[in-house]
Amino acid sequence: MVIERLALGHKDLLYDRLKALGVQISEFSFPNAYLFREAHAYEVLRDREIFLKGLSYDGHTYLMPTTPLKDIDGEYLKSLAATVDFLFPVPEAWLPYFNEKDYEYHYREGDTDYIYTVDKMSTYPGRRLHKKRNLLKRFVGDYRHREMPLTKELKGEAISILNDWQAETGLDEDRTDFSPCVEALRLYEELVLCGGIYYADDEPAGFVVGEELDGETFVLHFAKARKKFKGVYQYMFNSFAKILPGKYRYLNFEQDLDSEPLRIAKSSYIPDRMVKKMRVSLKK
Repeated sequence: MVIERLALGHKDLLYDRLKALGVQISEFSFPNAYLFREAHAYEVLRDREIFLKGLSYDGHTYLMPTTPLKDIDGEYLKSLAATVDFLFPVPEAWLPYFNEKDYEYHYREGDTDYIYTVDKMSTYPGRRLHKKRNLLKRFVGDYRHREMPLTKELKGEAISILNDWQAETGLDEDRTDFSPCVEALRLYEELVLCGGIYYADDEPAGFVVGEELDGETFVLHFAKARKKFKGVYQYMFNSFAKILPGKYRYLNFEQDLDSEPLRIAKSSYIPDRMVKKMRVSLKK
């Protein structure tokens, strides 16, 4: 077995493998793994199969498969599962491949991804989203607004937004996703990311950065904006949903990490699905 710290050089090994899994879980993405490699102490295990070994936010070791469970030998998987606290993130659709005699599973609400239809985010329909429509209308009415694809020529403006966002949080950088977001902008082309930058009265107001997760889902890894522009987030999500290619049916806003402000904000858009990420462990 070969064990290496996850590095940018592993992109050729992992990028297509993770995308080929075809699941809506945000962790199954090389850019996500690479950008949060320090937070999770990611290592690449090369053996009969390839796994990522990581550390969860609540301090547990786990193995992330990069091959569908149906293609992994059961006894071999058990031998590896015995070396960590659990396998993670495991889609619910994979649970039948674990027998109840040997395995048990659970999930944490804070790990669960928020999924919205592109149609919903592009229209904010119904009474439950009327506040979003009002904020969008206010932004459009209050500011001269425009949006641009986020290209390398505009990355400097995105970084200036990010710096203001970080200052407005009042938190140290190691308590936010500031550093991974800076790196996402710096390695934007290398990581095959895509996004948009949004302007209010000709001032850079906010940006989003994400990528294709599976054939019908686009995941937003980062969404940052200057607080002074009321309604800017509603404008960004609505505008971005409107210009996504028609093959994308869903937007993944990732998890809330048990953060109450994030949970309130993401729940307020009324998710269409909550994608659970199971933790599967060997019974003691």
